[in-house]
Amino acid sequence: MEIKKISENVYEIPKKERMNVPGMIYVSEKIIESVKGDKTLEQVKNVAKLPGIIGKSIALTDCHQGYGFPIGGVAAFDMEEGIISPGGVGYDINCSVRLLRTNLTKKDLEPKKEEIAHSLQRKIPSGVGRGSPFQLSPKQLDEILEGGAKKLVEMGYGFPEDYLHMEEEGCILGGDASKVSDRAKKRGIGQLGTLGAGNHFLDVLVVDEIFENDIAKKFGLKKDQIVILIHCGSRGLGHQVASDYIKKMEVEYGIEGLPDRELINAPIKSELGKDYFSAMACAANFAFANKQLITHWIREDLKHYFPEVKIDVVYEVSHNIAKIEEYKINGEIKKVCVHRKGATRSFGPGRKEIPEDYRGVGQPVLIPGSMGTASYVMVGTKKAEELTFGSSVHGAGRAMSRSKSGQRNLEEIKADLDKKEIIVKSGSKQSIADENPLAYKDIDEVVNVIHDLGISLKVARLRPLIVIIG
Repeated sequence: MEIKKISENVYEIPKKERMNVPGMIYVSEKIIESVKGDKTLEQVKNVAKLPGIIGKSIALTDCHQGYGFPIGGVAAFDMEEGIISPGGVGYDINCSVRLLRTNLTKKDLEPKKEEIAHSLQRKIPSGVGRGSPFQLSPKQLDEILEGGAKKLVEMGYGFPEDYLHMEEEGCILGGDASKVSDRAKKRGIGQLGTLGAGNHFLDVLVVDEIFENDIAKKFGLKKDQIVILIHCGSRGLGHQVASDYIKKMEVEYGIEGLPDRELINAPIKSELGKDYFSAMACAANFAFANKQLITHWIREDLKHYFPEVKIDVVYEVSHNIAKIEEYKINGEIKKVCVHRKGATRSFGPGRKEIPEDYRGVGQPVLIPGSMGTASYVMVGTKKAEELTFGSSVHGAGRAMSRSKSGQRNLEEIKADLDKKEIIVKSGSKQSIADENPLAYKDIDEVVNVIHDLGISLKVARLRPLIVIIG
């Protein structure tokens, strides 16, 4: 496949064959070589062939092969001529990250670190198929599917300030619970407040370094402060929504003419396209509510150890989502449908979608690393709106498959983590091997590339102390 280096950290797949737009890949020389080892570049090219795509088919620095779209893939589609594709959103709809800040310091945490790690693992259910002690009626589930985190706050699980500091204020409008199948609801009704498995986690970290003091202050962050990252999504409910609509689209539109059957889609303005968007919004709202309940339980648990603890939501960003957004295209403001598959929003100052508290500096961008490496808080930019439809990376990005990473010696992994004074709790030894730090790209390199390109700018670095995975 022809690929051209345009400038430092920018590569292009020229528009050829049936491509409607070129492909653009924002990676370092080292990462582009690793990306060539899977189907990422072929997937970027295939996405460029979809109807109504605007500008370019994008892969960000954490990119790797996914289902249909690459992970780290971004594409915007015209609202009249474009499509919406479950493969461009993903199975774990709104698999996203929430950052909590506390009034604790590393010094406060250290004497109780092991005890707190055990306690949080007991409190927050995790693992494949793991259920929740939180029970919902079918009516309450429908209300959460349409109301998201706001509904849980109304039920007493949190505060308005929580959802006011989330993407979409914790609720994507347009969700219609009637568009979600009974099977999807059955899979989700017992899973609210659970992490799940795979790369989902709850991390307790310390703010290790501040790069932008004024912006960090706006986000309420300071050095040596204890913060918490929660990464999880819509669990079985979101997975079933994706499966249901992939089947419906295949029946209604077929796969003939598609560059890849995994790119099955429906026109955005079709009834089926609208139904999928509505069901996707419901799954996204379930994911917002999922992290809201986990936040409530974290607050309850830490109060046992620190009666005066204060835990606030800094922000929550969405991954695996399609959004209707406005951009200046060819001199005109235009609404488009932006698919972000393993990518997150990175809006610069002034956008109405940013919480009022942060609108003057830009949107917080949360970039988790692996269980043994740093995570970053960054800030969105106007440059991202020009280059990537306001998008940034969602993490380090996998460097090897789970089957390959899972072969690493568990004792070696634990020894490495012990040296870094990181406590890891998991219901499965295999999960620790699957998600070990060597399974992921170098988070510092990924972050430096997007910082240097101006897609997101570094604000603070976070170092893990406690890691809880499924």
